[in-house]
Amino acid sequence: MRLFVGLGNPGAQYAGNRHNIGFMAVDRIAEDHHFSPWRAKFKGQTAEGRLGPEKVVLLKPETYMNLSGDAVQAAVQFYKLTPADVTVFHDELDLAPGKCRLKSGGGHAGHNGLRSIHQHLGPDYERVRLGIGHPGHKDRVSGYVLSDFAKADRDWLDDLLRGISDGAADLARGDGARFLNAVALRIAPARNGASAGAHAPAPKPAAPPPEPSEDPRSALQKLADRFR
Repeated sequence: MRLFVGLGNPGAQYAGNRHNIGFMAVDRIAEDHHFSPWRAKFKGQTAEGRLGPEKVVLLKPETYMNLSGDAVQAAVQFYKLTPADVTVFHDELDLAPGKCRLKSGGGHAGHNGLRSIHQHLGPDYERVRLGIGHPGHKDRVSGYVLSDFAKADRDWLDDLLRGISDGAADLARGDGARFLNAVALRIAPARNGASAGAHAPAPKPAAPPPEPSEDPRSALQKLADRFR
């Protein structure tokens, strides 16, 4: 069994925030893969389903970001999981918008949701880092992450979430490379025209016209034929 945790803040006023991209990721997985309806459990909202052969529980903590570990720990204890069974989807300031990276272990880099999970589970869980870009100065970070994505962000955000859903089964079975490839195909799809042109066979040169055959008639016969 796998536990996929999306980080965010509960409530309609936060739903479109950059800080809530983790919620958006697990929402897309639940919708596309026909998980059970969301229900209140473990100080959050959960949905259950299968990704390929793997049973997966999705969790959206409703404890607010800085107490996310409370909900994650409750789910881990209930299902008798280890930190290695947990994958956390979260916003990442240090990645450009639309970028996606996987990480296992390591520090929390000041992210309040990860900091709380560290306090309860330690660092040995998997993270899906979802780039939202940086506002340029640390004093602007709080307002930036707690503001909604701009209209200009909608296309890459939708592509990113679709890619996460496409690769979710690969992620559940531990194939991080295939998961990242599925995301990349949505973010930067192959251009059909370019790829077709690269592999199209070169046109065959036109066959030269046949040479005229030599006329076997004598000069006298040719002259005679003209007056017939």
